[in-house]
This record gives sequence, structure tokens and C-alpha cells, in this order.
Amino acid sequence: MKRFPRPTIVAAVAGAAAFALLASGCAPAADSSESEGGKIKLTVATFNEFGYEGLFEQYMEENPDVTVVAKKAATSNEARDNLTTRLAAGSGLSDVEAIEVDWLPELLQYSDQFVDLTSDEVEGRWLEWKEEAATDADGNLIAYGTDIGPEGVCYRSDLFAAAGLPTDRAEVATLLGDSWDSYYAAGETFSAAGTNVPWFDSAGATWQGVINQFDNAYEENDGTVIATENPEVKAAYNSVLDASSTLSAHLQQWSDDWTASFQNDGFATMLCPGWMLGVIEGNAAGVTGWDIADTFPGGGGNWGGSYLTVPTQSEHPEEAKALAAWLTAPEQQLSAFASKGTFPSQVDALESPELLDSTNEFFNDAPVGQILATRAAAVEVTPFKGVKYFPINDAMQQALTRVEDASMTREQSWEQFVTDVNALG
Repeated sequence: MKRFPRPTIVAAVAGAAAFALLASGCAPAADSSESEGGKIKLTVATFNEFGYEGLFEQYMEENPDVTVVAKKAATSNEARDNLTTRLAAGSGLSDVEAIEVDWLPELLQYSDQFVDLTSDEVEGRWLEWKEEAATDADGNLIAYGTDIGPEGVCYRSDLFAAAGLPTDRAEVATLLGDSWDSYYAAGETFSAAGTNVPWFDSAGATWQGVINQFDNAYEENDGTVIATENPEVKAAYNSVLDASSTLSAHLQQWSDDWTASFQNDGFATMLCPGWMLGVIEGNAAGVTGWDIADTFPGGGGNWGGSYLTVPTQSEHPEEAKALAAWLTAPEQQLSAFASKGTFPSQVDALESPELLDSTNEFFNDAPVGQILATRAAAVEVTPFKGVKYFPINDAMQQALTRVEDASMTREQSWEQFVTDVNALG
């Protein structure tokens, strides 16, 4: 496997990463590995919602010599900037670092900076493709799989009722259909009812559903970048922006305005991987009407899914490995799913009646286990995600945002996207 000096990994993002650390108030120094009373202290860095809060408490009860300290970044981008900066610096990483599937290929270039987590204890634990994605060219497993992201469509049944649309989730699934055209058409029908509520949150969020249905959107399997020349990418860019012009709330995911919008009828639907259920419930506390339909535009899609790694920087790698293995065991993944909707990637958990029979009270007692299992079975495409996938997709997200906030025309923003991609080398 090709190796690079450590500083290479952040050459293009060091300034932005440093700014993100300052802005978020993260201290650059590593914490002491020992807590009071001689206990081993293990820090665990995650982002968004992993559903681990109660599990950390349980682990400490079962392992009284260990103190677990949680660190949670607001977004995947913030977590990535933090990880790549401290990886290049050679210090400051947590004992367990969560990573997102879209930036896993970057880190596989530096797999010697992560503990090999191969173990008889976890052999056969995950879906085959989930484990293969975290295995380097030498056969080292650098990450334990947490969740996968099969997608349905979450919707506000109360807003549908106000627009004269069906609210029963089976009827809503029929209304939305299984194509992007039918999903957008349902949005036009909703808008025509005069509710003055946007159909979806943003072009960028919708793009994530679209792009994950392409085998090779940005790169060929040999790593050749095709993003700016791929006619499918340009057509999808125009299609999403066409829909955005009349149906989007122009609320970029994870922004303060987006978070606040859950309390004031910000939008009627959103693409909904399992992990998004916990995000919606947290932001929409006290709001009634959310439900989930067993359908997805384009047939099926997987958005996201994460892993746990143990950097070689850890002063307690064996204890950190044990914690990561425990957190990703089927029993704990079922607990995380019950807490935040993070859909398991473990074979035993996926076959569990506890999962398949589960419902979610906040989402109108929807049978979320069965719905997401059906959505997982509908996924037919595993996109190729190479070393440059994450920065290219980030450049596309910025391109879509520039159009939505009217800082550039569609054509100008595409040209800037081409420039940004070419600058990646």
C-alpha cells in the first residue's frame, strides 16, 4: 500500500481544520490517560448521534476500573477535521475515534496509524461488505462497524393532513412513489395546497440520497476522477436544483437555522436514514406528527454508516479495543438502535426479533425495525468511494449551497465546482 509522510493528509485542510478546532472550543492537548483513583480513562470521540450515552454508563458499571469520557462533535466534517489534524500532529486523538464511511478510504492510506482490530471474537460479526470496507491491503482490520444507513422518507403527517394529503404511512408510500420524479411531484401537489411550508430541507440533503445510487459518481474503480465529466453527475446536479427552486427550505443540514426549523414547521419531508431518527426526535422535541414511510426515491439507498477506530496514539490500546468491540457487539447495537435509530450492521442483530419487532413512539409508533430492514433489502448499489470521494462530495455540497443562497448562479457554481475538484490534483 502506498504510504505518505504524516503531514500530507492535512496539507489541503490544515488551516480550515485549525479554525474548526478554535471555533468549537476544542483544546489541542490530549487528556491524561489516568483518572482519579487510578482508574484507566478512555476517551471516545463521536459525532451526531451514536446512541452511546447509556452504554457508556453500563460499560463503567461492568468495568469499574475504567472511566469513559465522551467527546461529541456537532458534525461529521468537524470530526474529520479534528481527526486528520491530530493524526498529522502525532498526538491528541481520543482512545476511540469514530469515523464516517465517506472518509474511511482516506484513512486506509494511513492504516499503520490505527491498531489492527482483527480478533477471533469479532470474526463474522458484520455484513461482509461492511467489514471489507475497513480492511487494508495487508488484511488489517482498522475499524469496527457501527451502523448502516438504509433510507426511508420521514414526513409530518399533520402538515400532510393540512394539505389534504393522506397521512397513513402505507398511503403516503404510494403517494411518494419510488422515483425521484414521483417524490418531487408529490411535493408540487403539497405546495399547491397553499400550506406555505417547503417540501424538503435543502438541495444538499436531497443530493445525498441521489448520489448514493450511482456506482461510480466521482471516481472510477482505479481512482481516476470523473466527477466533472460524468454526465450523470451534471444531470443530477441540475435535477436537484430544479426541484430545489420550488420545493426546498434552503436550510443546510446541521446549521442553527436547520436545527431550529424542527420547532416551527420548517419542512414537510426529509430523506431519512435510520440514524436520522434520533436527530429528528432530539430537534423536534414536543412536536407531534412525525412518521416514516416505507419507500425511497429511486428504489433504495444507503446514506452513511460509521466505524470505531483505535489510533496507535492511545496509551491504552488493548483496553480501547475491548471497549470498541463491546460497543459494536450485537447487543449494544440493538440498544443504540432503540435509543437513536442507528441501524445495526451486525448479522446477528439484523436477524433479531428485537430489531424486526421494534417500534418508535415518537414516529407515531411506526414499525421502524421492519421498515428499515425492508429499506436495507432494497439497496442495490454500493457506490465506489475512493480517496477523493469525501472532498469531491464536499465541493459539490458547497456548489449546491451557493445556488440555494443565491451567491452564484447555477452555471457559475458548477464552474467553481470544476475548479475545486481540479485543485485536488
